[in-house]
Amino acid sequence: MKHFPLLLIGIFAVLASSFLVFVLTTQNQLGSLKQSTEGLEQNDDGELVMIEGDPLFPAKKPGLADQGSLEYIKMGCVYCHSQQVRRAPLSVDIERGLGLRVSVPRDYILQDRVLIGNQRVGPDLSNIGLRQTDQNWHLLHLYNPQITSPGSLMPPFPFLFELEPISEATAASALVFPEGSEFSPEAGWVVVPSRRALALVEYLLALKFDYNLPEAIILENE
Repeated sequence: MKHFPLLLIGIFAVLASSFLVFVLTTQNQLGSLKQSTEGLEQNDDGELVMIEGDPLFPAKKPGLADQGSLEYIKMGCVYCHSQQVRRAPLSVDIERGLGLRVSVPRDYILQDRVLIGNQRVGPDLSNIGLRQTDQNWHLLHLYNPQITSPGSLMPPFPFLFELEPISEATAASALVFPEGSEFSPEAGWVVVPSRRALALVEYLLALKFDYNLPEAIILENE
């Protein structure tokens, strides 16, 4: 037992060195990633560099969509939805139409909290802004998913909306229900989305990987 302290020091050193290697390797691979132009060009030294003047991706989300990401977190959407188009042969996400290309680490560098998720009780949302572009559809889906997706397991969020008497002002922003829907408000009343609902929908509409990155090229636009 006289060597027990030395054994503990050895175990600690091995664990600490393993942890440091893990952290430093990850930082080297991911921590240094920056926005990039869709393509690269060679400079005079033969190095691949970004094309000057071209837009940078991923782009920062507009203000209301950025606020919507906070609502996405508050509503717990991340527990049932992923935001990652996985690569073959691990999945058939591309074939299923979940995206135009696979997701890569650079896609997430502007996110304060990366919302990749770890299960798909509901569909992957990384490209929902490409697959479903109708704002009213998203608002109806939030108000009650049974309106747009009968049989959905997603809970309704009616507290993100207000029931208001119909007027010129409220009619302009009111939800448009399918004709004959059992969820439509009574005559003389309309359902109006709150700013929280609008922000969340703007965030969903902004979810799209419709740009190329040097390490992730869209091979076929659909």
